[in-house]
Amino acid sequence: MPIGSGIRKSKFKIILTSATHQRLFGIYIGPITISNPYHSLKNSKYMKYIFHILFFLSLSMSALAQEPTDAPVTSISGIIEELLNQLTIEKGEQMDTTAIRNLFHPSAIFTVADADMAETISLDDFLILLKDPYYEEGYTEKEIHKVVDHYNGIAQVFQSFYGKDSEGMEEKGINSYQLTYYKGRWWIVSLLWAVTPKGEELPSQYQGN
Repeated sequence: MPIGSGIRKSKFKIILTSATHQRLFGIYIGPITISNPYHSLKNSKYMKYIFHILFFLSLSMSALAQEPTDAPVTSISGIIEELLNQLTIEKGEQMDTTAIRNLFHPSAIFTVADADMAETISLDDFLILLKDPYYEEGYTEKEIHKVVDHYNGIAQVFQSFYGKDSEGMEEKGINSYQLTYYKGRWWIVSLLWAVTPKGEELPSQYQGN
């Protein structure tokens, strides 16, 4: 995870503020007023016209309700790769927090751990951290290796990573994901990560050699 995420115990900022994100989407179709309905209903052509309008509107509403599923979230590797792609940005760019949010279950939690403590924040707080100007200077995170276990719509992934910020700070560590599958796609429900202590190497099974 981002070495500048704010709750990691290395050189990076800590900016923890809470916010409420409301996402509202509504469709309003105004009332259809038919003057003199008695005569209108007697007219079979008019009835067919009304039927076609209502049928078209029902199809339109159905199409709007069924949003297409993005390809990256239909596989475990795809959704994790997409997350790293979104977190990796060039100088002057900004994190696409809407795209990142789409990868996670709304109740997802994020935890950073070391030998002394573990600290957890919500999805909203995590996205706030990613909006910090610190990231506009550029950030890179790449996968080194991953081990995937899954059964009956649940999965866990151990992913070793390499991260580098704009000031040349480099770190390696492990991202631990928990995921669930429903509605035709995968959702990340938990993300726990730890940074490799200075002077130590990643365990051999996560080196990817």
